[in-house]
Amino acid sequence: MAASSAYALSVLALPDLDDITRRTAAARTGSASVSVGHGEVAAVRQMTKVLGDAAAELGGGHARHLVVRYLTEDVAPWLNGSFTEPVGRDLFAAVSQLVHLAGWMAGDEGNQGLAQRYYAHSYRLAAEAGDAELSATALRGMAVQAIDHGHRAAAVRLSEECVRHARNLDDPRALAYYKTTLANAAAFDGDRRTATSALAAAQTAIERSPATPGESWAGHYSAGRWAHESGMILARLGDLDAAEDHLHHALDIHGLDRRRTRAIVLADLGQIHLQRDDIGAAVATWHDFLDCADGIRSVKVHDAVQEMRARLDRLGGIAGIDELSERAALLNTVLR
Repeated sequence: MAASSAYALSVLALPDLDDITRRTAAARTGSASVSVGHGEVAAVRQMTKVLGDAAAELGGGHARHLVVRYLTEDVAPWLNGSFTEPVGRDLFAAVSQLVHLAGWMAGDEGNQGLAQRYYAHSYRLAAEAGDAELSATALRGMAVQAIDHGHRAAAVRLSEECVRHARNLDDPRALAYYKTTLANAAAFDGDRRTATSALAAAQTAIERSPATPGESWAGHYSAGRWAHESGMILARLGDLDAAEDHLHHALDIHGLDRRRTRAIVLADLGQIHLQRDDIGAAVATWHDFLDCADGIRSVKVHDAVQEMRARLDRLGGIAGIDELSERAALLNTVLR
């Protein structure tokens, strides 16, 4: 089932976070069969980190069934258990992150409709917890989907709401995360002024971010990830020189130690080299991309291989193209 802009925008019809009737609003005691404490909350957070680290390294297609099983068999009974109000808020916030991870993995696996529904559930759980940052992060997930699937108006609306939810946050990494999303949506919509302004605000925020990331999803938004995203926004705006500089900055200065992320950046950099008619640099970069992509199960990596092969077909007769095409064809067979 494809992700739809109408479904994503329907999430915005929910009441404001402060107006929602929360299951966490009062302590639960009595008939519930499971008693939940801080230990269970810590367990959810730890499992989210472990499974998220694996997905970031190997792609969302690895081990999503483990996330789903953990959600349905272990976590779901806790949401209906007995807990104090502080524990309830922490529990719903932790589960919102876990559900968001399930959505990200589903999307990276290629199941966009399922991913969108996970993001919507993550948003509702964050609302129950009264957590504006997690609400903004869920909206960001749907905004990125809207960009990827060509829903311009929905992308702008969702990214604007994402920024609005985060307006009172003081974590610079989170602010950069959401402002960059708005810049991306605006650039996609042809609004250069808004894109440039949002990108400048994101740069200001990321440059004053603390060295140590926070615990939240947005808190792990690094300068390297920002450099990659901003580079692709600049490429969309037509500034290929700045785009190339940003992608080199992401790779060379910040390293991007996650294999999936590094592979995607290399694929994008190869495309920019090609747009600048630097075929030799494109071929060399794409060889590095294929080295990095082996074993990763991600629709973005698979699509990057497909796009690369389509462009290689038009470059026949140039040194190194045949070898690269053969490697890409072999990897494509493995990833399919």
